[in-house]
Amino acid sequence: MTVSLFIFLLLFFFFHPAVSLSSDGIALLTLKSAVDASGASAFSDWNDADATPCQWSGVTCADISGLPEPRVVGVALSGKGLRGYLPSELGTLLYLRRLNLHTNALRGAIPAQLFNATALHSVFLHGNNLSGNLPTSVCTLPRLENLDLSDNALSGAIPDALRKCSNLQRLILARNKFSGEIPASPWPELENLVQLDLSSNLLEGSIPDKLGELKILTGTLNLSFNHLSGKIPKSLGNLPVVVSFDLRNNDLSGEIPQTGSFSNQGPTAFLNNPNLCGFPLQKPCAGSAPSEPGLSPGSRGAHRPTKRLSPSSIILISVADAAGVALIGLVVVYVYWKRKGKSNGCSCTLKRKFGGESEELSLCCWCNGVKSDDSEVEEGEKGEGESGRGEGDLVAIDKGFNFELDELLRASAYVLGKSGLGIVYKVVLGNGVPVAVRRLGEGGEQRYKEFAAEVQAIGKVKHPNIVRLRAYYWAPDEKLLISDFISNGNLATALRGQ
Repeated sequence: MTVSLFIFLLLFFFFHPAVSLSSDGIALLTLKSAVDASGASAFSDWNDADATPCQWSGVTCADISGLPEPRVVGVALSGKGLRGYLPSELGTLLYLRRLNLHTNALRGAIPAQLFNATALHSVFLHGNNLSGNLPTSVCTLPRLENLDLSDNALSGAIPDALRKCSNLQRLILARNKFSGEIPASPWPELENLVQLDLSSNLLEGSIPDKLGELKILTGTLNLSFNHLSGKIPKSLGNLPVVVSFDLRNNDLSGEIPQTGSFSNQGPTAFLNNPNLCGFPLQKPCAGSAPSEPGLSPGSRGAHRPTKRLSPSSIILISVADAAGVALIGLVVVYVYWKRKGKSNGCSCTLKRKFGGESEELSLCCWCNGVKSDDSEVEEGEKGEGESGRGEGDLVAIDKGFNFELDELLRASAYVLGKSGLGIVYKVVLGNGVPVAVRRLGEGGEQRYKEFAAEVQAIGKVKHPNIVRLRAYYWAPDEKLLISDFISNGNLATALRGQ
């Protein structure tokens, strides 16, 4: 009896605190024990005598309906210098939603059991020394949205099982040692994917046609610095117009397609593919039309005698030029007097405030010396053009390029340049997509129908050498043209091939 009592007291005093810790806390202590002494400071308040781990550094808890105590939903210990391995016991955190251990020195394989934590929707393990294959069990997570494993030493093939990650939004596997071909089948089923980065790996083979079915992809499709070969599939032209390609440093060959999204790409997207040709590279394909103006196909290098113009032709051309200049002058005078005669003393200006980290655009209207938030249309213009439709409207020419006026006015903006046609700004929208906004001069009050007709005509122009017009804004004295922002230098550089 005395011996039994002694054992009971021994268990009570020495083991009771550890037993009182919740199951989530015990699972987290395995992470603490898997890290060597150099990272011990990150766990200074991880005490096994606590009832729950909810007050520990880097741990987030939440009340779960139907459960008596809060459960661990987040672990964030990024940049703590942790050296060790990932314990499989983390997979027992059944309510863990976000695992953030990036920018440490964790090594070894990613345990397949980690993905038993079926509530995970974000896994950030980039910037470690993890190795081995990407477990196929990763897509047993029904809610997985973000998977960033970049900057590690992971190897093997990219698993075709990714097709089961139907909710995946961001897949970032850059700067690893993945090899083999890019799987063909998963992409049509990843209908929520907005970011894909497979750059700086050892991938080979061709680019799958099915990548063109990522209908809501944004930002950059990054396949650069691999060993991809073959032709660039035309299906990539089906990607949204906001997508930029980065196909540099591969072994791609053939002519760059000229359809859809390809018309928005600059030459840097295709650099260091020796066997690639066609626009926008300064390398014409064999048998294609030469790029020099005035030459017809097959005339490059041919020495043909040039015909000199006759005196009558020169006179005719001079007269035509003079007539054209006169016509333009008449149009300018007509427009000037028309606008001057219609002026009613109202003016809307686009004002910009720069200060601190916030940059705002705001429309201020002045009418008869009174400031108002909305400009008024002349009585003669109301009822014209869909009952005045267009005043203060942001109208999308490209229906796949929609954003709200409020988003445009609140976005970060930078002046790119000024000219006789107005000021051009670079505006970065809330989704990170940059656009170029040209604010036309404030003079005149061109009617909405006239302005819209002209802009719609410009918007129909589709050519790989012309920047696409995406939307426009109209008010009586304020007009904006919104087009793609081309980040690959200026027109002079592109023409001279520098």
